[in-house]
Amino acid sequence: MPELQIPITETDRETLERVRAQQGLDTIEQAAEWLLKTRLRRAVRSTTGRGRALYLVPTKGARR
Repeated sequence: MPELQIPITETDRETLERVRAQQGLDTIEQAAEWLLKTRLRRAVRSTTGRGRALYLVPTKGARR
């Protein structure tokens, strides 16, 4: 997977350092990845509904 480098401010770096320490991660890159994955999970949950799974809905009767 290609790596993406994003310039960050000193404030961003401090925030990532706090997240890194709180989550017990080794690098701020891991902290940024953790934050991104957490945000994506929350977005998916809000889109699909908490605790819901997507299922194929069978149609009644076969249409030909």
